[in-house]
Amino acid sequence: MVNIASYETKGGRRWRVRYRKPDGSQTDKRGFKRKLDAETWAAEHVTVAKARGEYIDPRDGNITVRPLYEAWMAKKRISAKESYYHTLEGAWAANAADMWDARRINTITREEVQQWVASISDGTGTKDGRPRSATVVIRIVDMLAGILDDAVADRRIPSNPARGVTKPRKRKRRHVYLTAAELYAVADGAKWRRDIVLTLGLCGMRWGELAALRVRDVDLDRHRLHIGASASTVAGKVVVSDPKTYESRSVMYPEALDAMMRRRCEGKSDDDLLFDAPHRPGEYLSLADCPTSHDGWFSVALRRAGIDRGHMTVHDLRHTAASLMVSAGANVKAVQRQLGHRSAAMTLDTYADLFDADLDDLSAAMSDMLAREHVGKTWAERDKVDE
Repeated sequence: MVNIASYETKGGRRWRVRYRKPDGSQTDKRGFKRKLDAETWAAEHVTVAKARGEYIDPRDGNITVRPLYEAWMAKKRISAKESYYHTLEGAWAANAADMWDARRINTITREEVQQWVASISDGTGTKDGRPRSATVVIRIVDMLAGILDDAVADRRIPSNPARGVTKPRKRKRRHVYLTAAELYAVADGAKWRRDIVLTLGLCGMRWGELAALRVRDVDLDRHRLHIGASASTVAGKVVVSDPKTYESRSVMYPEALDAMMRRRCEGKSDDDLLFDAPHRPGEYLSLADCPTSHDGWFSVALRRAGIDRGHMTVHDLRHTAASLMVSAGANVKAVQRQLGHRSAAMTLDTYADLFDADLDDLSAAMSDMLAREHVGKTWAERDKVDE
């Protein structure tokens, strides 16, 4: 039963909807300026919702975002790698906490979320006034959407205002590839990190995968490396976890690295790290050893080699490895396995430009085949006429 009545306030007459919840308890919704607004709300949120079994108590939406964020993050701690968990934690604290933590979820509108997306994308809504990258914006919008998905599932709000908003598109960064000669020149310029540069540039594993390699992971006879872990720096400490795709794999290393691999394994136990820093023997390579800045050791090595292709990072050596493998004739499945991609489709999508030559070869092969078929057909028809 729904009862609609008026009451007086300092701001004038207002209307109230009084109704019973499915459990029989009585409650009301106040503040409507017009009786029509109260009737419309009652019809949509009480009468019809009860009939469909979709009724949501408005008071359940009075909870703020913060406790729901904490519950959502608790789930992530179970399923996500520690490095990714800390990435999410930092992204929310820096870009979303001030905006949403104290907000009651039933007051959030889709338009408001869309405006927030625009403001952090152009910098007008960030603490430091700097625009956030598409990757960061998409990450924190998806976090808010995930948190509110849980609220919808728990019947706290009828729909998710963060779903369906327009998000910025990621711009694909153009890959930069080094030739084999350039790779060796950069390696020479990297001083004691020469072996690291060559291994990354010829084998294509991720930095964390290389940092986690131990002597037992090297098969000197078959020229194989077993990738079964990844070492990353989280909050100033090295954390060892599964590889990015959560699957171990074996990758090849070329004959050119044989002497180096044997030298690095010599005199070590199976549990010793394959790569470490001379000034920190026996310790994992840290984030400081994997620079992204313009004055880091990798940028210095590039300048020593006389290479200027714009800003490059150590991760670009992975792209170089892919390029060299394709140039050597590797098919897409071999490249996928070497790089540890989830699927060959992902490899093709990431490195479509490397396989352009395949299209040229296919075009030439098809042309040759059609020419042969056409010639054969022409001679057959001529013989038939002659008969």
